[in-house]
Order: sequence, then C-alpha cells, then structure tokens
Amino acid sequence: MADAIYHFSQGTGPLLVSMPHVGIYLTPDVRQNLTDMGRQVQDTDWHLERLYDFLGDMGVSQVIAHHSRTVIDLNRDAGGATFYPGQRETELCPTTSFDNIPLYQEGYRPDHREILRRKDAYWQPYHDKIRRELDRIKSKFGYALLMDAHSIQSHVPRFFEGQLPDLNLGTGDGLSCEGGIAAKLLSIAQSSGYNAILNGRFKGGYTTRHYGNPAQNIHAFQLEISQITYMDEAPSFTFQETRAQKLRPTLIKMIEAFMACEYEVVV
Repeated sequence: MADAIYHFSQGTGPLLVSMPHVGIYLTPDVRQNLTDMGRQVQDTDWHLERLYDFLGDMGVSQVIAHHSRTVIDLNRDAGGATFYPGQRETELCPTTSFDNIPLYQEGYRPDHREILRRKDAYWQPYHDKIRRELDRIKSKFGYALLMDAHSIQSHVPRFFEGQLPDLNLGTGDGLSCEGGIAAKLLSIAQSSGYNAILNGRFKGGYTTRHYGNPAQNIHAFQLEISQITYMDEAPSFTFQETRAQKLRPTLIKMIEAFMACEYEVVV
C-alpha cells in the first residue's frame, strides 16, 4: 500500500528531503467528482524530483508523494490548525484552486467522513514514513536533518502581492532550525544571484514545524522555489533544463552546507 502512496529511497547521510506536492495522480473516485480545473492539477509543485535529480548522489533520503494535493495536502495539519493567521490558506482537502476556481462539481465537495478517510489512507502513511526515517537517521548520526521541498508560481495574488522571491526559506520563525544554520543557508542563497528571503510569506507548513525541533537535535527547513527559475509557469508547465542547470549549483551548495554544519550529537 505504501508504494502506491509515495516513493522512498534511503540515503547514507543525515538528511531526508520530503516532496509532498509533486504528485499528479488522482484516484478514480476523486477524479470523477472534480471540475475540469480540478482534473488539471495545476497547483502541483511541478518537476521537483527532476530539479533535485542530484540528491541520490549526495546520499540524501527522499520521500516523494504520488497523489496530487487535490486528493489531500500532505503539508497541512490533519487537525485543521493554521500556520498563517490572518492570511489565506488551502484546506487539508483543497476545494478551490490557487486562483479561487472550484475544484469539485456542485454537491461533490468532500465531507467530514471523506476527509478522514483520505487522511487515514494517504496522509498518515506519508507522515509515518517521515517519522520512521528521521528516527532511523537520528539513531545512526545522533541528529537528523529534514528539508521540505516546494515550488509555486511567481505570481499568486491569493497568497501574496507582487512577485515572489526566487528562493523562500522557512523555519517557522526559527522554531524548526537553529538560527545560525538558517542564516548560513540564506547567505548562500542570497550570494547566488537569486532573490532570497528567510521566513517571509512562506515560513514552513506542517512538515517543517511538526518535525523540526533543534532541542531534540532535529533541524528542518522548507524551501519554496519560484517556478519561473526552472520551468514555464503556464500550461503545459514545461521543464526548462537550461534554467535548472543554472539553479542546481545553488541548491547543491545549500544542501551541502546543511549537511556539513556541526550538530550536537545525542549519545
């Protein structure tokens, strides 16, 4: 069952990268109730697994979602807690697109029972895997590192004004990762020629804030990349290898630095 929910590859190092929004699969029971917009899964974090094709060579563990966030958003709190008070957020089972267009046909939005079913079927196994892998890494190294990888269009008026910075690092305002480490990652990003910000509009969702706990030697950050840096933002959302080749060295430097920092080891 787990193989149908996510792809997992175990690395040799202390870092796990989660990609919760790259999936495009719609289960038949969900697909039949969607609008044309819903079936297009336009709010996908497109091509991240291709952009980060170097992770395996770096010894990084990866958990990559198969199902679309239209089925369930793996980076939301299953209990409904919000992370951006006063700002717009999408639901655990989104009912509208980023452009506020309905995803479901009239009368077919998921009810409470259906949301719980999807939570048990898809959300829980994904997060159980993250927990197990972080526990394994921490047992081996004495600490564990987590990066939650995301991307989004450079202009989404529903969530932010104007154009989004190229690289958006989030640590829950410092709760999920030690400040000096986050500052080092930001410095690398800012010196790369890309616009970068720490804890701006995107501070990290459920995954970053739930698992990141420096006091317990687990450091986590979210990286939200503006899609214009590596792909076409309009359908058919084509991957642009030339842009990706320019961006990858910066991503590699950030990940290398994250893994190379000195961390307190639990004995």
